[in-house]
Amino acid sequence: MHYASLEQCLIDLEKNNHLVRIKEEVDPDLEMAAIHLRVHEAQGPALLFENVKGSNFRAASNIFGTIERSKFIFRTTFALVQQLIELKNNPLEAIKHPIKNFQTSVAAFKALPLKNPSNKPILHQQIQIQDLPLIKHWPKDGGAFVTLPQVYTEDIEAPGIMKSNLGMYRIQLSGNDYELNKEIGLHYQLHRGIGVHQSKANKKGLPLKVSCFVGGPPSHTVSAVMPLPEGISEMTFAGVLGGRRFRYFYEDDFCISADADFVITGEVYPNENKPEGPFGDHLGYYSLQHDFPLMKVHKVYARKNAIWPFTVVGRPPQEDTSFGSLIHELTGNAIPQEIPGLKEVHAVDAAGVHPLLFAIGSERYTPYMQTKQPAEILTIANHVLGTGQLSLAKFLFIAADETNQLSTHHVKEYLQYIFERIDWKRDVHFYTNTTIDTLDYSGTGLNSGSKVVLAAYGEKKRELCTEVPQCLKELGNAQLCMPGVVAIQSMDNGKWTMGNINHLLEQLSIVNYQLSTVAMIVVCDDANFTSATLNNYLWVTYTRSNPSHDIYGVNEFVEHKHWGCNGPLVIDASIKPHHAPVLEKDPSVEKRINKLFEKGGSLYGII
Repeated sequence: MHYASLEQCLIDLEKNNHLVRIKEEVDPDLEMAAIHLRVHEAQGPALLFENVKGSNFRAASNIFGTIERSKFIFRTTFALVQQLIELKNNPLEAIKHPIKNFQTSVAAFKALPLKNPSNKPILHQQIQIQDLPLIKHWPKDGGAFVTLPQVYTEDIEAPGIMKSNLGMYRIQLSGNDYELNKEIGLHYQLHRGIGVHQSKANKKGLPLKVSCFVGGPPSHTVSAVMPLPEGISEMTFAGVLGGRRFRYFYEDDFCISADADFVITGEVYPNENKPEGPFGDHLGYYSLQHDFPLMKVHKVYARKNAIWPFTVVGRPPQEDTSFGSLIHELTGNAIPQEIPGLKEVHAVDAAGVHPLLFAIGSERYTPYMQTKQPAEILTIANHVLGTGQLSLAKFLFIAADETNQLSTHHVKEYLQYIFERIDWKRDVHFYTNTTIDTLDYSGTGLNSGSKVVLAAYGEKKRELCTEVPQCLKELGNAQLCMPGVVAIQSMDNGKWTMGNINHLLEQLSIVNYQLSTVAMIVVCDDANFTSATLNNYLWVTYTRSNPSHDIYGVNEFVEHKHWGCNGPLVIDASIKPHHAPVLEKDPSVEKRINKLFEKGGSLYGII
């Protein structure tokens, strides 16, 4: 079905038992987010809040809450988009089978944006920021945020929609030092197209015109998170995925999405920033308050019966996990096609996406050599770390598998393959004093930290333990996270320091001969929690460590500036003073929303 509006989509979801209406008045201050989190955790339906306290507008969430619902929304175009992407990767296919691919050619016409449509419902009314559902998601958030924005900018040197950028950069609507209705905060991170546009505007000393679309057909929302190459307009993808051309016009020199539910227009002036945040983010921690661009509000529009879509991010998996799954299914082998020798890549959601990246590559450089060791996959790793948002990876594990049976999406099996084969003396490669994800506070400052590549290829070097060796149990609370990986907690349950980590390393060196089946030791604050699930191990280990500062090894050494170790790798994943706080729900809010899930409440019986 080709939706012309968000409301059409929600009506369709309701008809097919994918949506529940919440008729009770709900407070946008923490309550709406808490309801969303509880329903999403139970893999529940999309939600339509019909009575938002303090606002005349309805709100919707969990629209893309499961991959099954996301694919249902795009059921009439999903396969066509996959075909189009495949044809881009293999254009000869279209020449060989023109009749078979005729339908995709027709679908591609929808990619062309439609300027100045006759129907412009978005101009129904002009409102103010204070009229919107001002949703606060986590207790320590700095104010209300837009969490599903479509932030539109144009290249000042090449204006027009075909060279525009549409991105999902969070918007702070209230709080901090922002003057309500006149100023909002624009947060964007490294490797985002909007940064290129602002840099060009700054050079000319001109303000960057920004249009923030909210709502509209669901294809518009998905397009804002698609990792398209620079210079390719997301609006073209929106048209193909939605089966309906992206409709737009200009008002006061600002681009307006004709099908959006809301549009906020404004300008960002050179060197005008204000503190933005904190914000409970998708790594499971708060991103802290920092200076980000200030957007001076020009006008705010709303269509008739507009609906405000939102999501809540936090420790994965959350609704944005479904976005990632949807993108992966749509794009298929698009990224491997761009990097020679790369077979597969997977940003691990459980570890917050950017902190942990898995890859599988080819090894074709030295087929004449009997000894197998990483060679081509090291070249591939450098290419991966220089490609778009993949470059934000902090831990990059890469392997080669001649049997083609290994998959990066089978996380436990993939890591076991690595840990069985990696040579800690040779196969650990650091990138120090470099950029990392803006939301990752494990490093030395905002956007600053280190990376590490861990490469494995060849025959098995070790069998992995399935029980914690007795020698580790004697050093503290030691628990098995997965075969070959042990989490260890300070013996006195105190905080880890350089002093007691060095003491631990000394003790480990003494018993190293008993650690041949241990590949990795994770130093942590709570070994029971870290080892309880695979996801806990992934989250704790890779979000709370900075490779150059927190990786150690048993009997470690530096030889000609290369680091290695003769025993297991040791990662300090304890919480440090500079780390951002962990997201925690407010118990009083949790208690208040219980009534919705009890008999007589709108959500009774759905979870």
